[in-house]
Amino acid sequence: MTDIHPETQIDTTALAILHPLEPLSAEEIQAAVRLLRTEHKLGEHVRFISVNLNEPPKEIVLNFQPGAAIEREAFIVLLDAEIGASYEAVVSITARRVVSWKQLEGVQPAMLPDELAATEKLLKGHPAFLEALRRHGITDMSLVMTDTWTVGYYESEELQQRRLARTIVYTRAQAEDNGYARPVDGLVVLTDLLTNEVLRIDDYGITPVPPESGNYTPEAIGTMRSDLKPIEITQPEGPSFTVNGHEVSWQKWRFRVGFNTREGLVLHTISYADQGRERPIIYRASLPEMVVPYGDPGVSHYRKNAFDVGEYGLGTLANALKLGCDCLGYIHYFDALMTDSHGEVLELPNAVCMHEEDYGILWKHYDWHTNRTEVRRSRRLVISFIATVDNYEYGFFWYLYQDGTIEFESKLTGIMSTGAIEAGKKPRYGQLVAPQLYAPVHQHIFNVRLDMMVDGLNNSVYEVHTEAEPLGPQNPHGNAFFAKSTLLATEQEAQQLIDPFSCRYWKIVNPSSLNALGEPVGYKIMPGENTLPFAHPESSVMKRAGFAQKHLWVTPYKQDERYPAGDYPNQHPGGNGLPRWTQANRSVENTDLVVWYTMNHNHIPRPEDWPVMPVAYIGFMLKPVGFFDRSPALDVPPSESHSDHCCEM
Repeated sequence: MTDIHPETQIDTTALAILHPLEPLSAEEIQAAVRLLRTEHKLGEHVRFISVNLNEPPKEIVLNFQPGAAIEREAFIVLLDAEIGASYEAVVSITARRVVSWKQLEGVQPAMLPDELAATEKLLKGHPAFLEALRRHGITDMSLVMTDTWTVGYYESEELQQRRLARTIVYTRAQAEDNGYARPVDGLVVLTDLLTNEVLRIDDYGITPVPPESGNYTPEAIGTMRSDLKPIEITQPEGPSFTVNGHEVSWQKWRFRVGFNTREGLVLHTISYADQGRERPIIYRASLPEMVVPYGDPGVSHYRKNAFDVGEYGLGTLANALKLGCDCLGYIHYFDALMTDSHGEVLELPNAVCMHEEDYGILWKHYDWHTNRTEVRRSRRLVISFIATVDNYEYGFFWYLYQDGTIEFESKLTGIMSTGAIEAGKKPRYGQLVAPQLYAPVHQHIFNVRLDMMVDGLNNSVYEVHTEAEPLGPQNPHGNAFFAKSTLLATEQEAQQLIDPFSCRYWKIVNPSSLNALGEPVGYKIMPGENTLPFAHPESSVMKRAGFAQKHLWVTPYKQDERYPAGDYPNQHPGGNGLPRWTQANRSVENTDLVVWYTMNHNHIPRPEDWPVMPVAYIGFMLKPVGFFDRSPALDVPPSESHSDHCCEM
């Protein structure tokens, strides 16, 4: 990241803001921080957890006209490290004043990167920790690697009132080794992040450190494959998309790119041009939470339940992407701006990558009667970012297709969290990946928030599944089956699970907008890979991640209902978010609604996942169902048939 130092005076009125949803500029962030520091006399002990655009109300965004005045606000979360108090503030950059200031009771905001660094520094100089390492046969502190996690909700009520972190330990044989190859199993440290104090060192006994390095760099691997020929992706006339600020137009799609420190990439106001009009589909799409519960009851692993969005912030962990590695083709990058814990602006260059991809056949038919073939190639627009969360990398991809389809996909890679085991033993709750080294079973659970507006704000949701017609007069030959559609009128009715045996999907329709066949226009959620949690419903992690127990939730739109596990899941006992909101069983029929989709990748590790895991994919699709009167992909032109494009040998 690049530091941007504030100037003494900044005239924010001179900034050219194109739209209410444009991310905050560096000047706006600096102005907001300065206003808050001045008005509330903030000392150096106050830490800035996040500074983001305070998104304006939906009606303001939807009624905005270019050139109109724009009220710009920052939403700021702070932590007073001296007294342990947390705050939320809204600062009007336009009016140059603090609009609201609220102290949060019983809240621990997300962990800060410099808290992790401070914990490692503390431990490496702590006598009791050094003595514990010596008991495990480790004396060279330069080879020790610490991994600091949030603590969940397992400690005594008194301890849970403190700002806690839990550290597990690894060692290396050489300075550049893969640290995850040599866990110091059974050694766990609890620290207070505010007092910078070691509260407890738990040493559950000595398990020998695994012997192999697990290195994966070219130098470690040695001879590389030599039979790969180059694949070049060129667009000599440039891309088919246009970008104005953070607004993108591609083919018939139009949308806005946003980015914040918590969710990372956000897409706003997604619409499709059809028959001369812009037709809205989604107001706001994001990944507001994910949790990774581990299934090993061992002392080093049972508390590994990271809420990577709410406890750490995916946006703060985003990578700076590089041309030719993370993305290929003609790339447009969007930078991201955030602050460090002291309120200084940080620039993350190339946080979001956007490019086009060839995606095989879009549609084809060979008419043998006329000996004529019509074929069209599919192209999709890719908008993505990648975050590194300790050992794992997560890629988050939104795809837009020429036939009106929207797809979300997460790509999982990086290094598995590991444990040591005695020679000759096999783990029950994991898989050996190297001698005396195993990876515990775990799940990656993602929740995607879709603020829908299919042809307008008032939508309804239907469950659709396929049934076989019973044998009888209507089905004398036993071959008949049909799709049955059921309205989900309330929040409780809309709490649904996948059912691949009945081909279940969910359809979001606009009852007031009819297609040429007289039916409500809609989009359907097509589930991909999925399962349910195996953690017990009364376990600590499931109390905190109650959203994971259902694949579909539907709620009426409410601006402050943004995160399915609640606003501040760090050290929270649970019950917040979707499970609490939906107890009211509000109506979700023909109203402004939000659809929440949960997907769960069940990771039973393989030796082939070590030492770096090949990408695993999980996602879902939103496909038009009656939204168009016929295929919207008919006007995609045929590809030119050149020998360098076709399969000629």
